[in-house]
Amino acid sequence: MIQETIVSTRNHLGVAHIAPMGIHINGDEFIILPFRPSTTLNNLLDSKTAVINYCDDVRVFAGCLTGRRDWPLIAAEKIDGLVLQCALAHTEVELVRFEDDDTRPKFFCKAVHTVNHAPFRGFNRAQYAVLEAAILISRLNRIPLERIESEIQYLQSGFEKTAGDREREAWGWLMAVIEEFKTRGKS
Repeated sequence: MIQETIVSTRNHLGVAHIAPMGIHINGDEFIILPFRPSTTLNNLLDSKTAVINYCDDVRVFAGCLTGRRDWPLIAAEKIDGLVLQCALAHTEVELVRFEDDDTRPKFFCKAVHTVNHAPFRGFNRAQYAVLEAAILISRLNRIPLERIESEIQYLQSGFEKTAGDREREAWGWLMAVIEEFKTRGKS
């Protein structure tokens, strides 16, 4: 199973980095697969720990992909890491095994500590649409633009029917990235 999460890591200087990431979960095993090169990859190699944040504020997902990474963090409880303050829950993990790869190395981790902070009340269609759009935006250089625009158009209907202020803000950030990408392509 893959869960869309926000992964927070730290480098050897203690500088935090947060990134949206689909985490593979197989029983008690958490597999983190950052692309090479990436800050998450470097931080995991350095610290051997991470925090997996479960969050329903889709602005964090969209924000990370659009240069808005300054989200409040608090200290983790069992590892030298940081937790997203708006996380509904989080799991602190430690590296057990590493499999190198030229594109996406695999970090096999075990949970050290899990905390629930607030109830998850479910996603509305707009939150789902923002998550899917964020995934598409993260692949702008790998998927044909026509396909991305077609999928965005499909997501737009559910988004318009159910979006609140948070979702509208996140959606706007993502649509601006698509427009900028199209503009660059025309130059």
